[in-house]
Amino acid sequence: MKLNAPIRRRKLYEEIVMRLEAMIHEGELSPGDALPSERDLMQQFEVGRPAIREALFALNRMGLVIVANGERPRVSSPTPKTLLGELSGAARLMISKPEGMFHFQQARVLFECALANEAARVATPENIRELEETLAANLAAVGDYVRFMKTDVAFHFSIARIPGNPIYVALHEAIVEWLVDQRSVSLRRAGTDKLAAKSHRRIYDAIKAGDAAAAEQAMRQHLTEIADRYWKVKETEK
Repeated sequence: MKLNAPIRRRKLYEEIVMRLEAMIHEGELSPGDALPSERDLMQQFEVGRPAIREALFALNRMGLVIVANGERPRVSSPTPKTLLGELSGAARLMISKPEGMFHFQQARVLFECALANEAARVATPENIRELEETLAANLAAVGDYVRFMKTDVAFHFSIARIPGNPIYVALHEAIVEWLVDQRSVSLRRAGTDKLAAKSHRRIYDAIKAGDAAAAEQAMRQHLTEIADRYWKVKETEK
């Protein structure tokens, strides 16, 4: 840390956010509790209405407070989905540029390969049955662009659910949303659905066999092929 770095003065609403956040963390305010009225908060913090409203908006975006018209704001319990939702705008902006898309594709490979590895190690018979059902639906959808996209997402989602970690699930859902363009663009290249379906079967077989290394490798090959097809389609469309 640089000792001569200037000290940034917080804005009024940021100070209010910090104090209310501390009250929530320390248990003075619990999930479901209504916050004081705007007028009471104005008196408590000795600030104007704009600062209070800006603070409540910030807390709402953080997932700590629910703000509804005609009702007093209430303390909420943040979820992984809420947390990742905060990143959506920035993620879409990054993905709109070629280098951003490439970086997200790399991140997806790292994340989903680790998921496949973990799924192969911990999958229960029930997990395998569910994965088999999503695979069957995906294989049956080959040739139907719209249905294949939906069943493709469902297959990968089933893998994300296997470890039983809600953060994995939320992160997977976010990546699916952010990279939706990659899936739709890649499928415009003839034969992509058949290639993906075969890859899904290899991933399923490895997870069912409990072979973590094979599951990870099959997922890596699959995602690398899909990313490669995406860039080839984009190249032809220039």
